[in-house]
Amino acid sequence: MELLSDPQVWLSFVTLAILEIVLGIDNIIFLAILVSRLPASQQRRARLLGLGFAMLTRLGLLFSISWLTTLREPLFTVLSQGVSGRDLVLLAGGLFLLIKSATEIKETISPAHTHRKANLKDRLWLIILQIGIIDIVFSLDSVFTAIGLAQHIEVMVAAIVISVLVMMVVSGAVNEFIERHPTIKILALSFLILVGAVLVAESLEIDVNKGYLYFAMAFSFVVELLNIQLRKKRSA
Repeated sequence: MELLSDPQVWLSFVTLAILEIVLGIDNIIFLAILVSRLPASQQRRARLLGLGFAMLTRLGLLFSISWLTTLREPLFTVLSQGVSGRDLVLLAGGLFLLIKSATEIKETISPAHTHRKANLKDRLWLIILQIGIIDIVFSLDSVFTAIGLAQHIEVMVAAIVISVLVMMVVSGAVNEFIERHPTIKILALSFLILVGAVLVAESLEIDVNKGYLYFAMAFSFVVELLNIQLRKKRSA
């Protein structure tokens, strides 16, 4: 009850929840593109299970803070540069996003895309697993940020749960919007390539201002929305 009556606690909760939602945009895009591989009857289930699994991974990281701190300690040295567990996770996640996004773009623009048959990569459990694993990569820095913003574990847990619930609500609309507009899907995959490149750069201790990245993404998205409106008027 003391926490509920403290304005600073509420401020940190709201700030952290908004931050988690903003940082979760990458995850929603990735989820929408992966889920689109499944039959329509399984997509909603996959979104909910995938985000639920992602929430569990974030909470697991949050309660493993003592282990997380060890990820920043160098494991070995390459060319006089210390390499930590965090660097390896970011590198693996970044390379995965680069390869996955490039493959998706290739398959999307392929003439046989509309006739592609379901295969092993399209299985529900495998897609959910991919969502959970990539969320670990996306969540590493956000968990450290959460710990810096909020001093109470209860506040951090509540903010993560609320942010994931919001993502569950909006993920369906995002998925439908991307599926209705193929050019938006290509743009979203291009965003993920940028995110993957940033993760690789961070693993190499190259500081990248993510504000520029998110601005570029938002600007490109607005331009594409204008293009969609223009195409609608011309077709009408």
